[in-house]
Amino acid sequence: MAKTNDAAESHYDASGIQVLKGLEAVRKRPGMYIGSTSARGLHHLVYEVIDNSIDEALAGYCDNIQCTIHADDSITVVDNGRGIPVDMHPTEHLPGVELALTVLHAGGKFDKNSYKVSGGLHGVGVSVVNALSESLKVWIKLDGKEHYMDFVRGDTTTKLKVLGKANPKESGTTIWFKPDHEIFTELHYDYATLQSRLRELSFLNKGVKITLKDERAGEEKEETFHAKGGLREFVQFLNQNRKALHNEILYADADKDDIGIEIALQYNDGYNETMFSFVNNINTHEGGTHLTGFKSALTSVINKHLDKANIAKKDKELRLSGDDVREGLTAVLSVKVKEPQFEGQTKTKLGNSEVETAVKTYVNEWLAEYLEEHPRVGNIVIEKALAAARAREAARKARDLTRKKSALDVGNLPGKLADCSLSDPALCELYLVEGDSAGGSAKQGRDRMFQAILPLRGKILNVERARIDKILSNEEIRTIITAIGSGIGEEDFSIEQARYHKIIIMTDADVDGAHIRTLLLTFFFRQMPQLIESGFIYIAQPPLYRVAKGKEEYYAFDEAQREEISARLGGADGKANVNIQRYKGLGEMNPEQLWKTTMDPATRTILKVGIDDAAQAHSLFECLMGDEVEPRRAFIEANAKFVSNLDI
Repeated sequence: MAKTNDAAESHYDASGIQVLKGLEAVRKRPGMYIGSTSARGLHHLVYEVIDNSIDEALAGYCDNIQCTIHADDSITVVDNGRGIPVDMHPTEHLPGVELALTVLHAGGKFDKNSYKVSGGLHGVGVSVVNALSESLKVWIKLDGKEHYMDFVRGDTTTKLKVLGKANPKESGTTIWFKPDHEIFTELHYDYATLQSRLRELSFLNKGVKITLKDERAGEEKEETFHAKGGLREFVQFLNQNRKALHNEILYADADKDDIGIEIALQYNDGYNETMFSFVNNINTHEGGTHLTGFKSALTSVINKHLDKANIAKKDKELRLSGDDVREGLTAVLSVKVKEPQFEGQTKTKLGNSEVETAVKTYVNEWLAEYLEEHPRVGNIVIEKALAAARAREAARKARDLTRKKSALDVGNLPGKLADCSLSDPALCELYLVEGDSAGGSAKQGRDRMFQAILPLRGKILNVERARIDKILSNEEIRTIITAIGSGIGEEDFSIEQARYHKIIIMTDADVDGAHIRTLLLTFFFRQMPQLIESGFIYIAQPPLYRVAKGKEEYYAFDEAQREEISARLGGADGKANVNIQRYKGLGEMNPEQLWKTTMDPATRTILKVGIDDAAQAHSLFECLMGDEVEPRRAFIEANAKFVSNLDI
């Protein structure tokens, strides 16, 4: 993306910054502005600064962004945009840069002339980064001069000054900051987390070069993300562990009714739909009008193409559903909207009705024309959708067996489910337990009031390699679906019908247990992702060891804890008379032990399963659980050195 030099368009000074006062609340309640003071919030600081540079790219004034993690986990972000304004604001009587960095809700994003499209959701931006940093420094190249300011915990320490001359042909902003140890519980940046977001931003902003560099001892690395093909390369990345059904990635990039629309899609031989949607670079996890318009147009175009196709009459009589036409589809939709209206709990669901109309109209025209001109691709898509439709018909009976009339109707619950007596889903827990033996202990040790137990026999089907009809014919999976009660699939799933708001996977601490846990997570991720997104899926953490001496007993969750307890109990005698029991399975614990260590809410440890990066999760599941062997072998070879526990 070349930098724009149009003088009329590039007019950007302090008068374009509008002010909504108040910064002091940020340090008092940082979670309100960055989500948390743990690792997630720490990384959010980088995203806020990067997003400012990306907004310059969206406006056409920046094509190079560099992010560096320094040895002390401080961060530098450099861009070649216009540079934050340094002239005096007409009403606030402060330089534009000081205003942007010290006043909440002050920035060019509130002025329609400075940024036509902005990626910032709340407009808090770099002022929040400044408030939550023990130190922040900014350098600005503008109008042939280099300007400088620095701050401590949001307060100005050095007024704006000119350091010297700069190349008049160069402009841009450099921000260095060090997160405040008084605010954050975690101060170490994860390279992979930043890598994933910067890679995604490069896909979404065609032609912008983004460099990530790590200078920390033993972790030195550097890579550049530069997606000249935009979303084409995003789809290629998502499909890297799949066999594509057609080589060409269908791609469109256009403006419709003053809305920028970019789409890329490709079908693979898998059975899962992988779709990501973005508005102004914001990942709209909950979808919205843009995604609704795309899905509606896709289903309509494929059905019209089916009517024209040279296929058997019985197949023509099939009406393809949305699920049918999206089986094996990998697609990314990105729209640029001047004034997006967000809805939903996480403010990541687009609500603009005009965007649905624009996307639907454009995709109808573009996709119909493409399939007419590329009959081979059209036939591949039709055959894929028809196979899905036939499987859907075959799965109807199996699906009916998993449906419940209502959340209160327990008449058709599976026989091996030991249900709880409470009926309020918010208070109820379902334990998915490996094996009948552990299931028996769990049933005896549980609190029957709110804890339900569902024993699972053996390993469930790997849903990554199966179509819906085969999935629903699997007895164990059917039992899980029936017990939860929410249904599966986009058209049948209802989160309101879920009978439990905690679904806890409890398996043995060995290779088989890890495999069963992975199969269950694959099932939930592919068929019931809403349960994960709603925070309903958990993983139990049973102890590995029981360490006892006399009447004293303790439980250890790893080797280090076992050694510490053993040394403490052994005292002057060393480890004499200390009894150590290694639990090979949950079934070795009696009901009282299982309750005390793994099921009692007052003492247990459970891990909530989340999806921080859906694209990365998608690729990992495809790599580890899919049909292709080579990506899995490469992953194992690359990560074998990190294995700490291996059963032989």
